[in-house]
Amino acid sequence: MPSKYSSGKNAISECDRCGFRYKLKELKQLVVKTKNVNILVCPTCWEPDQPQLQLGLYPVNDPQAVRNPRPDNSYELSGDNLGGSRVFQWGWYPVGGARNIDNGLTPNNLALGITLGTVTVSTT
Repeated sequence: MPSKYSSGKNAISECDRCGFRYKLKELKQLVVKTKNVNILVCPTCWEPDQPQLQLGLYPVNDPQAVRNPRPDNSYELSGDNLGGSRVFQWGWYPVGGARNIDNGLTPNNLALGITLGTVTVSTT
C-alpha cells in the first residue's frame, strides 16, 4: 500500500525561529504549556517545555488547618516555666561558646565542652 507522504530523508527545511537551513529530520517540534504549537525548530533553538508554565494544570491538595483544634493547656497546668509540651531549647548560638553575647536572646542550658587528645606522627 503506498504511503501518503515521501520519506523525507533528504528533505531540506528551515528553522521557524532562526531561519537557518537544516535537514527536515533534524528539526524538533516546539511544545509550549504541554501543547504542540506546530513550530519546527533546530536543535540550537529548541528548548524544553517550562515546568513553571504548567502551574494550575494539576490539582494540589495542601490543607493548612487542623479540624477541631484544641489549645495546648499543658504549659499552664505544669505550674513552672520549664514544664509542658513547649519545652525546647533555641538560640542564635545553640551550643554554649558565646553565651556572654546573647544571654537575653538564648535562654537555654546548652554548654560547649571541648576535649583535645594527642596526636602521634611517625615517619619511616
